[in-house]
Amino acid sequence: MWIVNNVCRVVTSILVICSSISLKAQNGDQILDGIGETGMVSRYIFNGDLKDWSRNNLHGSYQQGLPKFVSDTKFNKVLSFDNKHSEYLSIPKDALLNIESLSISTWLYSKSNTTTQTYFEFAKNNKSILKASQDKQKIFIAFAGTTIHATSLPLNKWAHLVVVLDAPSKTISLYVDNKLLAEEKNIPIDFSKLFGTQSVGSSEIVIGNSILKNQESLNALLHDFRIYRVPLTKGQITGVYNTIVKGVRQDQERMGKVQDNLPEFPISQAQLYNTYLKSVADCEVETQLGELPRLPSYLQGEYMDNMIGPKVRVIWPAPIDNAEVLQAGKYTITGKIPGSNILPKAVVTVKANSKSNPPTIKLASFSLDQISLTWDSNNKQTKFIENRDKFLGTLVNTDPNSFLYMFRNAFGQQQPEGAKPLGVWDSQDTKLRGHATGHYLTALAQAYAGTYNDSKMHDKFAQKMLYMVDVLYELSQLSGKPNNNSEFEANPLSVSAAKGKDGFDSDLSIEGIRTDYWNWGKGFISAYPPDQFIMLEKGAKYGGQKNQVWAPYYTLHKILAGLLDIYSVSGNKKALDLAVGMTDWVHVRLNALPKETLISMWNTYIAGEFGGMNETLAQLSAITKDTKYLKTAQLFDNIDLFFGNAEHTHGLAKNVDSFRGLHSNQHIPQIVGSIEMYRVSNLDDYYKIADNFWYKAVNDYMYSIGGVAGARNPANAECFAKEPSTIYENGFSAGGQNETCATYNMLKLTSNLFMFEQKAEYMDYFERALYNHILASVDEHTPANTYHVPLRPGSVKQFGNPNMTGFTCCNGTAIESNTKLQNAIYHRSIDNKSLYVNLYVPSILNWKERNVIIEQTTNFPKEDHTRLTIKGKGNFKVNVRVPHWAKKGFKIKINGKQETVNAQPGTYLSLQRNWKNGDIIDLQMPFDFHLDPVMDQQNIASLFYGPILLAAQEPEARVDWRKVALDAKDLSKSIQGDPKTLEFQIDGVLFKPFYDTYGRHSVYLDVTLK
Repeated sequence: MWIVNNVCRVVTSILVICSSISLKAQNGDQILDGIGETGMVSRYIFNGDLKDWSRNNLHGSYQQGLPKFVSDTKFNKVLSFDNKHSEYLSIPKDALLNIESLSISTWLYSKSNTTTQTYFEFAKNNKSILKASQDKQKIFIAFAGTTIHATSLPLNKWAHLVVVLDAPSKTISLYVDNKLLAEEKNIPIDFSKLFGTQSVGSSEIVIGNSILKNQESLNALLHDFRIYRVPLTKGQITGVYNTIVKGVRQDQERMGKVQDNLPEFPISQAQLYNTYLKSVADCEVETQLGELPRLPSYLQGEYMDNMIGPKVRVIWPAPIDNAEVLQAGKYTITGKIPGSNILPKAVVTVKANSKSNPPTIKLASFSLDQISLTWDSNNKQTKFIENRDKFLGTLVNTDPNSFLYMFRNAFGQQQPEGAKPLGVWDSQDTKLRGHATGHYLTALAQAYAGTYNDSKMHDKFAQKMLYMVDVLYELSQLSGKPNNNSEFEANPLSVSAAKGKDGFDSDLSIEGIRTDYWNWGKGFISAYPPDQFIMLEKGAKYGGQKNQVWAPYYTLHKILAGLLDIYSVSGNKKALDLAVGMTDWVHVRLNALPKETLISMWNTYIAGEFGGMNETLAQLSAITKDTKYLKTAQLFDNIDLFFGNAEHTHGLAKNVDSFRGLHSNQHIPQIVGSIEMYRVSNLDDYYKIADNFWYKAVNDYMYSIGGVAGARNPANAECFAKEPSTIYENGFSAGGQNETCATYNMLKLTSNLFMFEQKAEYMDYFERALYNHILASVDEHTPANTYHVPLRPGSVKQFGNPNMTGFTCCNGTAIESNTKLQNAIYHRSIDNKSLYVNLYVPSILNWKERNVIIEQTTNFPKEDHTRLTIKGKGNFKVNVRVPHWAKKGFKIKINGKQETVNAQPGTYLSLQRNWKNGDIIDLQMPFDFHLDPVMDQQNIASLFYGPILLAAQEPEARVDWRKVALDAKDLSKSIQGDPKTLEFQIDGVLFKPFYDTYGRHSVYLDVTLK
């Protein structure tokens, strides 16, 4: 149990109060019947249509006839199948993309049990893979040669049918009315082999009939057919069942922790290095009145037998407010060490008159055209070039009309001949449509800047940028201007509902979308009408129905950011005018809202997600030198997150963890915005918000690849864990972890903070996340990339969007990440007197501000050294990063002469002299193996070699963590392999860099030391 002297009130109430805090931004369909939405592929209610109620818009289509909907006393309207042999319901085959496990849940009312009937069937090339049917008064579930059966469904009565195919546990299960009726274990399940990965071309999903349509049509009523990409647990199945039978919705307030098959360990058992731990040093920290202290995550430990071990991870209490620091004085906090009875203490001094002074900006980033990626010292492509070229080669061949399609559709304009719309989250009915266009604008700008030395490609990107901006500008000029009948509404505040409709709605269907752009207010530009913005103001929640919305300001941020990026690299005035016009529209509407409404909007799950609107509008203010846009940016302050409440009494500005349990990528961009707000406004709190968030996210929520989300509690893979430092207890979601776009935004935040404070820990994190998540998120042969990156035992990456024709959020950030891979290798001081070498990547820097070129030659990370060649001359400082993992030394030679330096891991080393043309700096940093344990379960750890995460290559899915035993004093004694290939073996099992892993893997291991 926690011990916190003088603050027992916080400890005893934390479990109760924290749950209410974590719900603040959770309004909407985040969790349905105890299952996070990220686990759902599609859902069909059948209440008069065949539409998919999930965010994926995989709408069904009825074949060989018309669907028949009938009234029902239990479910209102349901779909009726009447044993018509040729008719069936078809589900889009994309429902089979990127599934690891599979669960089907539906309510079925059987009207006959005398004939052979098929409930549903999944097939490829007309060959059945999964089939649920009834025959001779029995239910049969057939999967890839294995069949289980049970008693038939009751006749003339609604029954709940669930089929679960659990790949890790190799189990097929059949439930009826919350009872397990049949189960078969030890069945290999690999959907990627059965259906394919990036393409499921010849696959088919049929409901109400068999694939062959051979006298097996269904005679039943159907309601709420769901497809999940995760294996539903017994508790989750009970939740779905009880929602109907008992009227108890199993939402976050009722569900508690998700139970699944993640292995458990005795909480009191010391693990890994803690087994040898004798004592841990206490610490003293200071803080100012009202601000919680920043406590060190690691303390120095003393080990038995003079053993040299790592610093010890300490888990401190995490108060939900700042009550304990409202008076000056001293108090003591007691932490815990997992599996140990050693209780380290922190003595905190609260100073009344102390005031922190946030730093000023000291560095500037180089433009993308100043840094070129080069081949390695062995004249081979690096992973950086390999991934970049996959994206550039596909991006240059994209059709801009696909990215403009839904904008023209919204404005009722004719499409160019041959234009094809994007799919996935930019399809006709999707309320987020247009988001990919914003990412596309940014990617084009970055690709344009980064291909200056390839004139042909450079020109193509220039043409695409110009065309995109011209079309968007023409559309924006229509908004709020008189139509042919002189009808118009220029004032954004006076936008009314479309004629013939009862009010505002988010219907984007071909037959339902409004296109009366003359009534939308001056300056409006979007891929959908203004209704979603206005509905959000009126309290609309997230969802797929006409009275629900999907993050309108998130989409707008992507568009505005892309326009400013194009303006930045090309000076396109229309792009700036577009951004100004739409921002004026936003300012008018939001400035008229009371603070309470804004607080409610920005705390609404997903609906109120606004990306980095604050970041982009602060940038617009700096560009235009118009303070109105800074005020508009401040309207996007997430007050509860930033300041705790409307009175600004705590929150992140006071170092209170106010983001536990919240959606990660809804909130990380807001933090990115806060550092930009500080840059433009110089208001200290904005810096504190960003600085405090980063420290907590990296120390309390980070997985070994650098991602920071993946909760089991709350049951949403895109959320931070319910409590800090509880990744094992509350993380490792079965639906995957580490949303790739969240790491993209963490890298943005990290780079921005580094420009204010040159802490090596920022670039240590940057290196970790860049190599082990961003580089590892791309498919082997195409620019397809990951959404979530799963890290449970025997997982496999799922890649999507190989042709850039259908984007999720992470597919969008991927085209940005992989067109700017060089952006943080170097930084310069604003006065151009210092250079920072942050990453060891083969590259050429054109420091044109000093007329100096720096050429970095290396085979890093397959070798432990790099060479910097200076071409030019001048007196300046070269700051080189000494990585935190470089515990075996850091050597420097200048022009072949060994330098005597005090290089401490996790710092920058400064080299200043009057440099001459041809001077050479050689850096060597010997690699070593080290473990990165889960903070609350130390034996579950990832293995690193230097900065590179090594993944065990697995032959199949598995439930348990792979067990390895390593030498306690020297891990390398238990590991064989070749550092030049970065391939190693432990007990005959191959370990490779995670960025080179494309099959099944185990990133985390169950490690014992011997």
